[in-house]
Amino acid sequence: MRNAMVSPVSLAVLLFFCLNGCNTSSTTSTVITPPGIRDSLSLGYQLFDSTVALLKSGNNVVIQSNGIPSHKSPYFGTTDSRYEADTLSGFAKNPNSIQTQSLTFRIPMNPAVATTHTNTALGPIGVALNGVPLYNQFAGPNQPLTNEIYSFDQYNGHPQQSGQYHYHVEPKYLTAKYGKSTLIGFLLDGFPVYGPMEDGALVLDGALDVYHGHFKVTAEYPNGIYHYHITATAPYINGGQYYGTPGTVTQ
Repeated sequence: MRNAMVSPVSLAVLLFFCLNGCNTSSTTSTVITPPGIRDSLSLGYQLFDSTVALLKSGNNVVIQSNGIPSHKSPYFGTTDSRYEADTLSGFAKNPNSIQTQSLTFRIPMNPAVATTHTNTALGPIGVALNGVPLYNQFAGPNQPLTNEIYSFDQYNGHPQQSGQYHYHVEPKYLTAKYGKSTLIGFLLDGFPVYGPMEDGALVLDGALDVYHGHFKVTAEYPNGIYHYHITATAPYINGGQYYGTPGTVTQ
């Protein structure tokens, strides 16, 4: 099986702007801009790439992204400057190519454990800090990634039929750039996703609960927070159900 894993932390102050002409005149949604970002969105949310638009709407964070990865890939056209061949042994490129998306994630700013836990679905279950969707551990309905994993590029992502690039497993570009213990993104329930290491050691599946997470202090959450971890084996990111109540994603 190809290696699978990822995580980023943007240290620069972010420019927040709406993508694709988003409406900033709404009375319920306002564009978040520095210096109020930490007070308004708090903790991990301010770490998204500057290409990702963040808005506050009531008790939710609205995240807008075009879904284009912040790294090269063989799934860009060969004449595209972002094209880079995958030279890893066993790579089997699928027939799809990366296409610009219009993704809007609406997730809780202050997540809480759910009374009834909801199953994750095929398609986006969360979003990485570079705006790329996170998917669950299945290639199709109850179909493991056993064969599909060979179509993952050198950064562990690939596009589906409509060209939506995504990660099922560790986003290696992010973990290579920022470290394997870094914050990677958030699931739709608002709880953060961290890389495959914690306290200098790999996180093992056995150390996590059935949702593939645990409660612990992190760099972004000094008072502690429930969070998911990416691991090298299924379910990779999530155990099949959200720990909290999921928000929504439109695409």
